[in-house]
Amino acid sequence: METDIAIVGAGFGGLGAAIALQRAGFTDFLVFDRGDEVGGTWRDNTYPGCACDVPSHLYSFSFAPNPRWSNTFSSQPEIWDYLRDCVDRFGIRPKVRLRHEVLDARWDDKRRRWLLRTSEGDHTARVLVCAAGPLSEPAVPDLPGIDDFAGTVFHSARWRHDHDLTGRRVAVIGTGASAVQFVPQIQPAVERLTLFQRSPAWIMPRRSRPISRVEQAAFHTVPGAQRAARAWLYLVREGMGMGFLHPKVNRLASRLSMRTLRRQVTDPTLRDKLTPRYAMGCKRVLISNDYWPSLTRPNVDVVTAGITRIVPDGLVTADGVHHRADTIILGTGFHVTDSPVVRLIHGRDGRNLADAWTPSMHAYRGTTVAGFPNLFFLLGPNTGLGHTSVVLMIEAQLRLMLAALRHMRVRGIQAIEPTPQAQRRWTQRVDRKMTGTVWQTGCSSWYLDATGRNTTIWPGFATGFRLRLRRFRPTDHRILPADTTPNEPEREHADAV
Repeated sequence: METDIAIVGAGFGGLGAAIALQRAGFTDFLVFDRGDEVGGTWRDNTYPGCACDVPSHLYSFSFAPNPRWSNTFSSQPEIWDYLRDCVDRFGIRPKVRLRHEVLDARWDDKRRRWLLRTSEGDHTARVLVCAAGPLSEPAVPDLPGIDDFAGTVFHSARWRHDHDLTGRRVAVIGTGASAVQFVPQIQPAVERLTLFQRSPAWIMPRRSRPISRVEQAAFHTVPGAQRAARAWLYLVREGMGMGFLHPKVNRLASRLSMRTLRRQVTDPTLRDKLTPRYAMGCKRVLISNDYWPSLTRPNVDVVTAGITRIVPDGLVTADGVHHRADTIILGTGFHVTDSPVVRLIHGRDGRNLADAWTPSMHAYRGTTVAGFPNLFFLLGPNTGLGHTSVVLMIEAQLRLMLAALRHMRVRGIQAIEPTPQAQRRWTQRVDRKMTGTVWQTGCSSWYLDATGRNTTIWPGFATGFRLRLRRFRPTDHRILPADTTPNEPEREHADAV
């Protein structure tokens, strides 16, 4: 089946792309998703307590405000409802192909088309938009003996709601953003909770509150009210980015976090286990009011010794202690710097994106990749944020994509891709900006790839990224006009678009 634009993924990125394309007059597109409903990360993560750590009015599309948010920080069900509402509000559901897992995508240079093989049949497309998302593939650690475990094992992103935890001995591996949310929810129900912590997290208080019906009514009826609230949150959150770029600025926040820890955890031994020994922001900063208090309960143990093996009735740590358990919950994050989806995308020379990104990911403006014509990668390398909403980054990428598509349509261009030189200049600029930031202070985190390079986070303010992506620059691209061989980059001014 032929379509002009194929979008892979129906989360924030994929749905945002579909809506932006339709609003811009590009109506020949399809959205492919392996799930049975739209929503991506917010469909898959249904663990107890799942919520967003970015304010609701900012964690939504600028073109689709939601005056009905019930809390300043939204829960997973509400965000999932919002995404489904966007699908229906903008009428794109007929364009969505659910239960269509993309198994392979290859660029055919002769036909100037992407050839897609899905679980429900083959498709061709002129343009491929990869919006699979960095938090779509759970990371499962290779623990010796895990196949011999006699109990139940599951990842937090694949929560087993049919498995009642009441009265069970539960082992939780990992202390990241998901565990910080679900541990306080399950702690009261279990008989024993053993939390295996590799490194403690910096945690800030969660300043959330219900949004009153009066406020909701004002957002719904007063012109500009919600836009003003969003603008204020945008400015506040951008200011928070200063602490990531200049680590000394975070000292005040660090003291606030430690003051909260001392107040909530009075036992000095436990408090010492939970005290971070790295600069705040080097790893993801988490927000919670109940995580630390939940660890002080009598039925909770925090274990810092490394796990050496899994046995049928529990886990054994490096200090030789056997920790009994009948359930293991993996709060071990996702494949971010090594997403499996990149192995499925093959470019102009047949090489897949995983090989092109070995040993490290590189993309022009975090969006397009040399050697992969007409591919737009949403939330690609160095587009993550530590201080504000990634939806801002997605919208910046979508504006760049639309500018490129309009340029191609006006000029009769079949295909474009960034030049290796332009991509290299962008990567060098990003690496220079990374110098001196908190992510270079020496801690180990999922932001870093196997080489130790930070390929995940944008080392700057969201405003800076948006400004850099505001125009399509033809001079940075190889152009493939109809029925000709690739040209050199066009020699026209970038402001022509």
